[in-house]
Amino acid sequence: MGEITLDGRAVTLSNEDKILFPDDTVTKLDLIRYYEQVAPAMLPHLAGRPLTMERFPDGINAQRFYQKSASKHFPNWIRRVRLSKHGGTVDHVVVADAATLVYLANQAAVTFHTGLSRDDDITCPDQLIIDLDPANEDFGLVRKTAIDTARLMRALDLVPFVKTTGSRGLHVVAPLDGSARFEDTREVADRLAATLAAEHPDDLTTEVRKNKREGRLFLDTGRNAYGQHAVAAYSVRARPGVPVSAPLEWNEVDARLTPTRWNLRNVPRRLAQRPCPWRDMYASARPAATALERLRSA
Repeated sequence: MGEITLDGRAVTLSNEDKILFPDDTVTKLDLIRYYEQVAPAMLPHLAGRPLTMERFPDGINAQRFYQKSASKHFPNWIRRVRLSKHGGTVDHVVVADAATLVYLANQAAVTFHTGLSRDDDITCPDQLIIDLDPANEDFGLVRKTAIDTARLMRALDLVPFVKTTGSRGLHVVAPLDGSARFEDTREVADRLAATLAAEHPDDLTTEVRKNKREGRLFLDTGRNAYGQHAVAAYSVRARPGVPVSAPLEWNEVDARLTPTRWNLRNVPRRLAQRPCPWRDMYASARPAATALERLRSA
């Protein structure tokens, strides 16, 4: 067994040579080292957010499970937040430091999903997300739709940011000032998506049922609700190529961008060469009320 000391805490490692990504020969230690390297850029996007872990104890080709509750054996220094759910409560992990991130990676937590609000005011989100979910491999349509979504957000006095999802699509995210509850931010997201779909009815849809999308890109607003979550910035995804959900500059949304352009091997190099494109995003936070008023009066 090895050991990593971070934030003054010793994290004991186990089964470091276990292969988690067979097609890419990526071990658990590779995953741990990745999260150790990206922690300075990733932690601001995890801070205060209830975590859902996607764990693969025997690698991504074997059984996975989602974990919301902190395990009883997790050390006391890992932060928890108790949230209400139907019929009870859940004690979520909150990642407050690099030691926690590495500890969870050692538990074979490959992917991290976070809520859209923070534990200081859990009913008021500080993000709005439009998830661009294509029906096929036409990533050109995804790129174009991201740019169109950003245009509409700016018209509503929101400031858009973009990241890959590590899967087939993109997330367009607007930081909010936390003054509105989920009910209002979901209405903003729904109305915004409906406007986009009306502008491009042959290409875009807000239809939740897959059999009614007719090959169109789905503008998914479902993450804008209490208890929902989205893949975290810099999280690894359990897919061949070890792709990462990577924050981007808008000028990178061009013909060179592919869904899996950024991965476990090249994201640390990217961050060594340039700062996180989302580093100052909450300086651009806006009230959802202004966007909602404009949408309702349109």
